[in-house]
Amino acid sequence: MARKTTVFVCQSCGAESPRWMGRCPVCSEWNTFVEETVAPAPKQAQRWVRPSKPVPLTAIEDSGHTRFSTGLEELDRVLGGGLVPGCLGLIGGDPGIGKSTLLLQVASSVARRGGKVLYVTGEESLAQLKLRAVRLGAVEERLIAVSEADTEIISGIIEEEKPLLVIVDSIQTMYVQEIASPPGSVAQVREAAGRFLQLAKGGDTAILLVGHMTKGGNLAGPKVLEHAVDFVLYFEGDVHTSFRIIRSVKNRFGSTNEVGIFVMSGQGLIPVANPSEFLLSQRPVESPGSVVVPYMEGTRPLLVEVQALVTPTPYGGNPRRQTTGVDYQRFSMVLAVLEKRQGYPLQTQDVFLNAAGGLKLQEPALDLGMAVAVASSIANVSVHPLCAVLGEVGLAGEIRAVRGMEQRLKELHRLGFERCIIPKNNVQGNEPLRVHGVGTIQEALEIALEKRR
Repeated sequence: MARKTTVFVCQSCGAESPRWMGRCPVCSEWNTFVEETVAPAPKQAQRWVRPSKPVPLTAIEDSGHTRFSTGLEELDRVLGGGLVPGCLGLIGGDPGIGKSTLLLQVASSVARRGGKVLYVTGEESLAQLKLRAVRLGAVEERLIAVSEADTEIISGIIEEEKPLLVIVDSIQTMYVQEIASPPGSVAQVREAAGRFLQLAKGGDTAILLVGHMTKGGNLAGPKVLEHAVDFVLYFEGDVHTSFRIIRSVKNRFGSTNEVGIFVMSGQGLIPVANPSEFLLSQRPVESPGSVVVPYMEGTRPLLVEVQALVTPTPYGGNPRRQTTGVDYQRFSMVLAVLEKRQGYPLQTQDVFLNAAGGLKLQEPALDLGMAVAVASSIANVSVHPLCAVLGEVGLAGEIRAVRGMEQRLKELHRLGFERCIIPKNNVQGNEPLRVHGVGTIQEALEIALEKRR
């Protein structure tokens, strides 16, 4: 009988070590090493991978399969037009963000269109799943469910039922009997994902896996999991707001530059066809420190409100710098430029910055909007409500050009904006609204604030 050995495996990246370590030398995560039992495979192990023969590309016949819709236009946009038969996808997100709700709506929609759907839940009982389905109005005759975690049993059900779509919630609860490690370990996740990969590629069934997220915001489990699947989707948003964004970080069948936008409601996730109007619906008018910035999410322009509040630091203490939804490092750089190039006494001021709507903004084009918002709050002068601001700020106070200017300006014009302050190198002369090309941060502040006094 083969002798079992134990190793310590990092649950974040899959690195192995013969002894426990506090910090992983590969991914630098702390306290992620877990002891796992490794049993060598028997000499005559059962072969579950289907053998294949090499053939010339010219001899391969087109399968003729077309994509099928998920029933949610925003999700179809991210996938590149829908799901491809035989694909294997991974969807990750923070706990409570709405992953199971989204996939149950997808399952119901596909079943309603005539396709058989199998929903495999390893975290809930069937009674709990039925309660959620009733609340969402997702009870369909062709939507079948099973509460199971054994991949061998699930494989048999898939081969017997031959569903069009399979949803596995979640991959961290699945296990393979031949592996001695507990469910959720690197070995179990890797092996279970391999089984589902062979099931998907061996037929016409599309399989969607739900993945957990680590504290660092990455998908839990080994990186080989992300390499094995055809697409990886991240479901993002603040659990305290209703706004949700689904983005693609890998897609073998489409672009990774698209995002889908939803609003969480009591009836489930509702796609947002006009996100800019939704984000600006509660914007205060003529309020100092409030600026509209046309932000690019992939190839889609979104009009977001950036709010700044500058107040004196009490009792001569250390000034506070706090951001919500905005990159703190870029925010600190913008404050340094305002202090050095414009002479603002920010060393004695508390500065707070917020991106309204619960979005997480990372784009450099947000720099000038942050600067104008801070200056507007200091001067207590509001920016014109129909004027938007965008541009990247350099350390010398220069304003650099940004991408996607044509789409941004079209979105501003569609929602009734009249003016926009942009980098002078982005000015083309055929803009759909009045633009002010600026080369320095001083020029931008003069146009945004001085004319309002």
